[in-house]
Amino acid sequence: MSKQQTHDSFTDPIRGPLLTVRFVLALLLVVVGIAWIAYYYVGVRADPAVFDSKATGPGFLGDLKDWNYLIGFGAVMLGLVVAAHPSTPLGRGRGVVVGMLGCFLIGLLWICTFYVLSGKPDLGGVPVFNDLGQKNLMVGIALMGVGFTYATRWE
Repeated sequence: MSKQQTHDSFTDPIRGPLLTVRFVLALLLVVVGIAWIAYYYVGVRADPAVFDSKATGPGFLGDLKDWNYLIGFGAVMLGLVVAAHPSTPLGRGRGVVVGMLGCFLIGLLWICTFYVLSGKPDLGGVPVFNDLGQKNLMVGIALMGVGFTYATRWE
């Protein structure tokens, strides 16, 4: 008699588990980082030219000012680095190539978009880009740096 195999949708017998604690942590860090930046930009850092009301939200977020971008982008980058581990789907097989090329291309597009739009004040500014100024280069280069963490996992 052969033993009947059960099929688990979260485990691939060849590649390993699809949902690990490390992957959930990485996903959570990326989502929290994006939410932090979005909440600061829309809710706390209210532009008086756009919004009639005064800035709202927790006081400490307003006191941090541009440090909010460092916290948000830092959480996103850290989440991507944590996801580069072989125990996550992005850290093994084709996921490494997707993560590496994705980070390289998004970083390159971030820098190119900044350079194209930075000399055109009549566009009204692109959200987040207009606040960061020259720091957009650091964001693009950091994304490419995260791409190198995936490159070290490539076999």
